[in-house]
Amino acid sequence: MTVLKGAAIFGQSGGPTSVINASACGVFQEALKQEAITAVYGAAHGIKGILDEKFYDMSKEDPYELDLLKTTPSSALGSVRYKLKSADQDETDYKRLVEVFKKYNIRYFFYNGGNDSMDTCNKVSKYMQKVGYECRVMGVPKTIDNDLFGTDHCPGFSSAAKYIATSTMEVYHDARVYNTGMITILEVMGRNAGWLTASTALAAYKGAGPDLIYLPEIDFDMDQFLEDCTAIYKKNGNCIVAVSEGIKDKNGKYISEYGSDLAQQRDSFGHAQLGGLAATLAAIVKEKTGAKVRGIEFSLLQRCAAHCGSASDVNESYMSGQMAVRYAVEGMTDKMVGFKRAEGKEYKCEIQLLDLNDVANTEKKIPREWINEAGNGLKKEFIDYALPLIQGESTPPKEDGLPRFARLKKVLATK
Repeated sequence: MTVLKGAAIFGQSGGPTSVINASACGVFQEALKQEAITAVYGAAHGIKGILDEKFYDMSKEDPYELDLLKTTPSSALGSVRYKLKSADQDETDYKRLVEVFKKYNIRYFFYNGGNDSMDTCNKVSKYMQKVGYECRVMGVPKTIDNDLFGTDHCPGFSSAAKYIATSTMEVYHDARVYNTGMITILEVMGRNAGWLTASTALAAYKGAGPDLIYLPEIDFDMDQFLEDCTAIYKKNGNCIVAVSEGIKDKNGKYISEYGSDLAQQRDSFGHAQLGGLAATLAAIVKEKTGAKVRGIEFSLLQRCAAHCGSASDVNESYMSGQMAVRYAVEGMTDKMVGFKRAEGKEYKCEIQLLDLNDVANTEKKIPREWINEAGNGLKKEFIDYALPLIQGESTPPKEDGLPRFARLKKVLATK
């Protein structure tokens, strides 16, 4: 194998997670060790930072601060939602990328994100090959939605699932303190795949979870929902419902749009900006039942809860970044690092490489056979899948009783 000498650049894209910086730490610490890598850069706000020629020299960072990235939530370098047009349609951005890569002799490109980010990674990789610029491109997975194709699970999902299950158990106990009944509706993230909302089933597995769970994988029937909710409330005096923000009716309309004529905002990838479903359903349920109803939206809390992180998730996220660098230096390109669950009762995660072509813009949803027949709950197969992923505790070090997160200097790279 011919050694490819040159600089490496890493970018973060899409929604933040509590462990995306653990992957960044894995990339940076490993890249700084590699003799073939002459400089290590961190792009400000993902691909946009490269286009704007704004990125940081990671060799200037304090090693202790880099290590703290393992338990620092959100995207330390800044994230972005920027969609590259097809090169056949417009080569402007691609020509600019090649210009910047040549100027800084960037030969390794690592991009950390979900479906749309892997699409970006794939487009960059294919264009570099087309114009004959040797650059090894590796996707580093990240998404709390857990919907990336080909990998058993995604970095970020496990910690979010742990937080969601824990918070659901806490809400369960809080909702039962009074001698008057209440219906509680929990809104969890998830546009087209219900992995996060399904995580509330872990709380139910421990006897302190929702009575009903609704996922985007199943068309939502408002009449059936009201009937089920009312029946449980009348029987038990309480009812907890978990709903994914992306549930739709049989006509494809988001339930969060019910009662509103306002068009939803969309990001650069065309995705609707969801939210407010719990409040919408709470108003409908209250009108129907007359009960006390509370809507709770977990919102951003579920993706930045580093204080309730899964040690397994942190370690695997770090490993995904680390192995992306090692594979690239060994000559691999045009791949995404994925996870494969080893066979056997004891949970073990192994690395596998997936073609970017296969991963880009392909969503992995919860298997129908893991959802109950009524479409309002999960079976044991999901519990068996998810429970091993949330094991182990990961919490940031404390300073004056509060988390000590990484403080990067962010020294701009110059040429």
